[in-house]
Amino acid sequence: MTSTAPATPPGIRDADGTVPAQRRVLRVLVAAQVLSGAGLAAGVTVGGLLAQDMLGSTGLAGLPSALFTAGSALAAVTVGRISQRGGRRPGLAAGYLTGAVGSAAVIVAAVLDSPVLLFLALFVYGAGSATNLQARYAGADLATPDRRARAVSTVLVATTLGGVAGPNLAAPTGTFAEGLGIPNLAGPFLLSGAAYALAALVLAVWLRPDPLLLARDLAADAVSQEKTTALSQQKTDAVPDEKTPAPGESAAAAPRGAGVVLGALVMILTQLVMVAVMTMTPIHMHDHGHGTAATGLVIALHIAAMYLPSPLTGWLVDRYGRLAMAAASGVTLLAAGVVAALAPADSIGLLAVALALLGLGWNFGLVAGTAIITDAVPLATRARTQGLVDVSIAIAGATGGMASGIVVAAASYPVLALTGGVLALAVLPAVAVTAYRR
Repeated sequence: MTSTAPATPPGIRDADGTVPAQRRVLRVLVAAQVLSGAGLAAGVTVGGLLAQDMLGSTGLAGLPSALFTAGSALAAVTVGRISQRGGRRPGLAAGYLTGAVGSAAVIVAAVLDSPVLLFLALFVYGAGSATNLQARYAGADLATPDRRARAVSTVLVATTLGGVAGPNLAAPTGTFAEGLGIPNLAGPFLLSGAAYALAALVLAVWLRPDPLLLARDLAADAVSQEKTTALSQQKTDAVPDEKTPAPGESAAAAPRGAGVVLGALVMILTQLVMVAVMTMTPIHMHDHGHGTAATGLVIALHIAAMYLPSPLTGWLVDRYGRLAMAAASGVTLLAAGVVAALAPADSIGLLAVALALLGLGWNFGLVAGTAIITDAVPLATRARTQGLVDVSIAIAGATGGMASGIVVAAASYPVLALTGGVLALAVLPAVAVTAYRR
């Protein structure tokens, strides 16, 4: 009878400190992220349009975005708590499965022409977005501190592949839906539901060993070995060495409380500024005579800049440090705000540069902030804390989106862009204080 046991126990580390299971974990996460990226982008592309079509007006067309964000915030807490108790596999799989249920409910709402059911369904659908974002933490669980940011970036960049495919499949899925007697605009949610369900299946079946549970086992083994070593040193009257961090913990991490606050602040500020400026850019362009093709190009470049640089960003964070790249996110977002504020309204090129810088600054902040949080939070409470941080990020995004319209209506788009850039600089004193405390 042939044994199916792995040749190398998953908890054994290679000579460079890498856990062999980490490579499998990243492959499974990448596959799931490609699928979930398609599900996320396909649904978001037409959610507002479907609401507008069902309501017959634009007055509440922005409500789907608010409900989607609210559902994402609630799901972030829930996924974090499930992961805390049972590991990343059940937490992420449950989140994506909930997103699939929300997608199915949207289709039912469209068939029944029920706006109330549509809004409830979009709230549930938001779970997919929260899970897509939380998957980056799973990539970091088994990574050594000097490779943690690169692991996060690998998971992030995989979302881009599905994110590009999803919107491009909106038209074909709409045509397919019509053939089934489903409204055209509900078609992309067929793709979303299938993609989220497949992502849940991939994780439930193949995310083994569970990265968070294995990381806890490794940390427990390290503590046991440390106690044995300390006892041996006492018996020989040796002076104990300074406490060695457990595998997966960073010796260079900021103090834990300060690290959580700093990591959360970086990601909250970058999310707020990015969403605020991004939300109003298409409206600004439309008001100055630009067509949907030009607007689509600028937003496409922005989204590409949000995710595609992730591998390079991960390397930079690991090579030059979390604090340096957190500071770089603030400076880059300031540059984005200044360019957007000074760009002539008829200059597509400068607006594209501004939005690309905006996406890049967000990328710097998300990767650096995620690494800071993961360094600072002990494994015993890591998933729960990460879920709470992601709730704050979702709320910041909703706040930025709502406030952006108010600022533009009261002042102008350049004022919004410049204000956002200056606000992003609040990261710098926080980084300076943390560096000084070290």
